[in-house]
Amino acid sequence: METQDREEQLLRSVALQNANSILLARQRAESELLRTKEALERKTDELARSLAALRAVLESTTDGILVTDHDGRVTDYNARFVEMWQIPSQLIEPREHRRLLGHTRKLFKDPEAFVERIDQIYATSPPDTYDLLELASGRTIERFSRIQIVEQRNIGRVWTFREVTERRRSEEAVSRLAAVVESSDDAIVSKTLDGVIRTWNRGAEVMFGYSAEEIVGRPVRVLIPPDRSDEELRILERLRRGERIERYETVRRRKDGTLLDVELTVSPVRGANGQIIGASKIARDITDRKKAAAEREYLLDAERAARAEVGRVSLLKDQFLANVSHELRSPLSAIILWSQILSRGKSSPEDLDEGLDVIARSARVQARLIEDLLDMSRIVAGKVRLDVQQTDLATVVEQAVSIVRPAAEAKGIRLRPIVDPSAGPVSGDPNRLQQVVWNLLSNAVKFTPRGGNVEVVLQRANSHVEIAVSDSGRGISPDFLPHVFERFRQADTSKDRAQGGLGLGLAIAKQTVELHGGTVIAHSPGEGKGATFTVSLPLAPVRRREGREHPTAPTGRILDGLKFDLSGVSILVVEDEADARQLLQRVLADCKADVRVAANATEALELMKAERFDVLVSDLGMPKIDGDQFIREVRRLSPQEGGSVPAIALTAFARSEDRTRAMMAGYQMHIAKPIEIHELLATVASFAGRTRPDE
Repeated sequence: METQDREEQLLRSVALQNANSILLARQRAESELLRTKEALERKTDELARSLAALRAVLESTTDGILVTDHDGRVTDYNARFVEMWQIPSQLIEPREHRRLLGHTRKLFKDPEAFVERIDQIYATSPPDTYDLLELASGRTIERFSRIQIVEQRNIGRVWTFREVTERRRSEEAVSRLAAVVESSDDAIVSKTLDGVIRTWNRGAEVMFGYSAEEIVGRPVRVLIPPDRSDEELRILERLRRGERIERYETVRRRKDGTLLDVELTVSPVRGANGQIIGASKIARDITDRKKAAAEREYLLDAERAARAEVGRVSLLKDQFLANVSHELRSPLSAIILWSQILSRGKSSPEDLDEGLDVIARSARVQARLIEDLLDMSRIVAGKVRLDVQQTDLATVVEQAVSIVRPAAEAKGIRLRPIVDPSAGPVSGDPNRLQQVVWNLLSNAVKFTPRGGNVEVVLQRANSHVEIAVSDSGRGISPDFLPHVFERFRQADTSKDRAQGGLGLGLAIAKQTVELHGGTVIAHSPGEGKGATFTVSLPLAPVRRREGREHPTAPTGRILDGLKFDLSGVSILVVEDEADARQLLQRVLADCKADVRVAANATEALELMKAERFDVLVSDLGMPKIDGDQFIREVRRLSPQEGGSVPAIALTAFARSEDRTRAMMAGYQMHIAKPIEIHELLATVASFAGRTRPDE
């Protein structure tokens, strides 16, 4: 019984313990449940707050957000997405992402490509995607998506849409600007307000020789020459004041040290707050422009000088023509007047002698003037022919003095030659050199007043021979002295000037001396103090051979006083001018020649068919058939018909090319008008075989 009681008591004790344990466990469970519930409520509140915060972030972003599950069904989106794509919200949930395209496809440039890309993304499930969507309106949308993984499971994808139209335009503008800057031939450089270089384009590399790696970070003063070091300080001061510097021309230095002419345009660069933080500079190489400007200025100066020269030459031409008219008309007037006086038949023998003397002298003056003009023409054309030989200048000077002495004595001028006979020979044309000395002496006598002095000195000076002609005449003003050797220039160009002439003598003398390798200079203390002209000629390089006669200058009287016997010589004279034709006929007939005359080439050819002639004398300047054509017709005849007759051309065209043309046409000799009778007779006699005239 006791045992049973003890067992029951034990069972009750155990039951009571179990009940207490259960009660305690229940209490603990209820407490744990309460804590769990409180934690869950807290987590729920936190999650709600997080979701609210996430929604707030989602709605506050400027990007459009779309959330889809792994099958592409829309699970969430923000208002910006709706606004961006203009889709009513009732059309979004719970549609699939691609089904939204039914409303938006019209917005895309290429909707089919857009749909294909969406299908590809959901089929391949890349972790991240990035696309640029080009809309038909010109807008650009940047699209990014990312898979959301939870517990290693794909729960969907978040899509972000951002409009980047303006950014793309800005980037394109910046890119275009960068391309322009980089491709520009101008140097485009940016720098800080301390003058430190920050950017450097390709044009700057080419212009200055520095690469960007070499120059960026260095001060800009490395490009500035030392003598312009303060220039950069002034530029930076103006930039700090916000000023823009335009088209500033200066000089900059290249890497190799050479200098460039550049044109600068410098602008201040402002930061986001509007403050000036640096400068942008464009440098343009204007070296070619400066050269062109200098060349243009040079050409303008040359053009102005040319205009002035044209005016001067025109004035000289007018003065020259007036001088030519005066100088030719004066002796012509004397010839005409005396011809009229003598033609009356009532003149005394004294009048006849005086008239003939005046006519002959006046004709020679005209011939001298014409010869000067022809000489000047030959010199300018470079067609002067020199008979160069070893020449004794002492003889040249003596002969020139003898020619000028009568004119000097007529004015009571003392003409004194001082000649060193050992001055040595020179290589030159004795006739041309005598012409030089004669020109200088004639000028000296012409401009020296009555009772004055003229002196010519011949002496040796080292390796040269000098001829100095001095006078006590009117002298030369300092203003005119540099122009004394110019053609047609005369100190006195007035109508009432005391001395005549064409202003060619000194120019011819200078050109002739220079053709001989010498020089001539003029010196005068001033007006009224005389003048000195000094000719310097080099000595002959080789002495004359022993036993050989030394040539001297001609006397000017080679054929004077000789009379030719042309008896038995048949001569045909062709001249269209009646007076000249009759004169030639009379001169040749006086020498007993058998002379026939023709007024033109046609008559002459008819005469040649009927007769045979020993010599043909023909003018060149004839009408219809000129002398050149006439002699060609003659040369076509057979020798039996007179085709080989010796022919002499007479012409007033006395240039060297005229002589060459006549000789090539078929003439053997060319004699310029006015004709020297002795020269004509000597030539005819030579052609006829009468080389020794009778005295």
